[in-house]
Amino acid sequence: MATPTTDHAATPSGPGSEPAAATRRPLVLLVGNPNTGKTTLFNRLTGQNARIGNYPGVTVERRSGSSRLDGNRLVEVIDLPGTYSLSARSAEEQIALWAVLGQGKYERPDLCVFVADAGQLSRNLYLAVQLAELGLPLVVALNMIDEAAENPPNTAAIEQLLGVPCVALSARRGTGMSALLAAMERALEQKPKPDLQIVYPAELLADADKLALSLPAELRSTRGRDRALALWALTSIEEDDELTEIEPGLRKATLELRATSTRDLDHEVIAARYAFIDEHLPQLYRRLERHPRKRALSERADRVLLHPVWGFALFVLVMLVVFQSLFTWSDPAISLVENAFSWLRAGIEARLPASIFRDFVTQGLVSGLGNVLVFLPQILLLFFFIGLLEDSGYMARVAYLMDRIMRSLGLHGRAFVPMMSGFACAVPAILATRTMERQRDRLLTMLVIPLMTCSARLPVYTLIIGALFPPSRAFGFLPVQGLLMVGMYLFATVITLISAGVLGRTVVKGRKVPLILELPPYRLPSLRGTLKMMWERSAVFLKEAGTVILACTVALWVLLSFPRVPQRAAVGAGPVAVQMAQPAPSAPSPIAQSYGGRLGHAIEPALKPLGFDWKIGVGLIGAFAAREVFVATLGLVYGIDDSGGDAAPLRDQLRAETRPDGKPAYTPLMGLSLLVFFAVSCQCMSTLATVKRETKSYRWPAFMFAYMTGMAYLLSFGVFQIGKLLGF
Repeated sequence: MATPTTDHAATPSGPGSEPAAATRRPLVLLVGNPNTGKTTLFNRLTGQNARIGNYPGVTVERRSGSSRLDGNRLVEVIDLPGTYSLSARSAEEQIALWAVLGQGKYERPDLCVFVADAGQLSRNLYLAVQLAELGLPLVVALNMIDEAAENPPNTAAIEQLLGVPCVALSARRGTGMSALLAAMERALEQKPKPDLQIVYPAELLADADKLALSLPAELRSTRGRDRALALWALTSIEEDDELTEIEPGLRKATLELRATSTRDLDHEVIAARYAFIDEHLPQLYRRLERHPRKRALSERADRVLLHPVWGFALFVLVMLVVFQSLFTWSDPAISLVENAFSWLRAGIEARLPASIFRDFVTQGLVSGLGNVLVFLPQILLLFFFIGLLEDSGYMARVAYLMDRIMRSLGLHGRAFVPMMSGFACAVPAILATRTMERQRDRLLTMLVIPLMTCSARLPVYTLIIGALFPPSRAFGFLPVQGLLMVGMYLFATVITLISAGVLGRTVVKGRKVPLILELPPYRLPSLRGTLKMMWERSAVFLKEAGTVILACTVALWVLLSFPRVPQRAAVGAGPVAVQMAQPAPSAPSPIAQSYGGRLGHAIEPALKPLGFDWKIGVGLIGAFAAREVFVATLGLVYGIDDSGGDAAPLRDQLRAETRPDGKPAYTPLMGLSLLVFFAVSCQCMSTLATVKRETKSYRWPAFMFAYMTGMAYLLSFGVFQIGKLLGF
């Protein structure tokens, strides 16, 4: 199988390209509306494990892989982002348009497989009509046929209507795949040409023929294709659009025609297409249903889950169950990991002589990684629950619920889909903003996504909550730790929305646009798909732990270990000799005298109003590379300061830390202040790098870092100082 990619460069042409053309694989595009199962079909065809989900907007880039057809022909398969039309007003529509036309850096396809939801054919047919009008070699794949078993579409009628092969299948179950492969093989040999008889107004056709004269030479073909491209231009090109790769002559001619015409050209084109669909739709089903039966259960559930009051209440309840389980269900696994690393450290200390190398291995590598990997069970559980919620269709409902609030704050409701992805990681969530139509909405969403509580914050939250907040119950039955974890996620969501409202009215102004989001039917989650997603995301975490976090841990160990504290000579002799290897109790600790400790003391005055000491300051410095490094850094601080013997788990060491007067150094109030700081501050270099790449500017990542860090300081300051005034 081919390695998946996110781009497919055009095949070279001209002199010297014949050998490449001789070995070229036919290019097959998977095209369709969002949430029709294109990625599931792509995985079936190529054997890959691309991410799938039961909500729109999963695929934001092109994925590539190879597949072998029934005739043993090897083809290249591209999974395009889902799009409702070829209007090209959003990033995914532009990718789909240039790919099917073979323009720019994209190679012209040999075949397009149009993937349609068999239970929602009326909604899917508009894009199919557009593809057929362009004269593309086409095969229709009616996916999810198992969910439309009571009223399946008539494949023969669809073939007759569009003039192309039509196959019914279920990519999820694997049924109908042989028929699809055979149809693709025949289509590559025979090159079926669609034949549609759509009745457009005569004046509109005259305008389209006139506009077709402005088409660039590489796009001009037959009169029918030229007319279809002209109709596309009339419904897509606008004065303030963000289309790229549009030939200037075509843009100018289209804008002039729209400006001089007194008719609604968009409406004429779209109305004619839908009239064609509505006329033939009764022939495509055994019986025509306004509300397909497969949606009946979804509609009943939505009456409760989309209720403006009960919907939010149930969402909070679901989150409470999820986050409380992160403490109760994962605790045995966490203890197992802690014991394993303690055993490993003790074994290394017993077998290696005392030296700087042993300190590096035990304190830098083993303890540093162990203090991060100990949270892997919780991260796996979090990904498991997120996977179930995504696959069931519930995540799309949460986005719909949030739209009411987000619209009032000036943010597009569709932004909540990538924002929800930010609960896992901000980097792919920022990439997912490409599915939004306007650059202003994409930029505003990118600027607030890092405020969502990503999985990298989970180890920090778990450490602080587990160490400083006892496992008691509020009102006798509500777990305090679970409530606090839910509260941090809700706090992050509220701060995100408020920040979006402020930035949307000041820094990134723009007009409001309505939310267009498909609510998929509820489905039983795929356990296999969820486990695959857990493995993929945990593999990313483990890779980061073995590279970025390890590198940061080693660098911090050096800062915290040098200069070395002079060792005193041994007193006495023989077996009762006393080694004075440790400094006197009144002397500063080795960690305090290190370069890292000195840096922590230098910034301590700025952190003291937040309730933080110099040790927390050292952890914050390390956390700017990646949030999880905070835990590893504190592990180093306490590991290096440990006077010997078995090192207690980090959460126990934090709980036992005292000030010179004997009072606890870290109180619940300080813990709450630290939680707020981590919830808001921008401590992830990968996120900043991604924003820079997406915006092609240093301005916006610099602004993001400044406003988030400043806001984190002010909020943490307020929490700690008000808490002190109230006597906490």
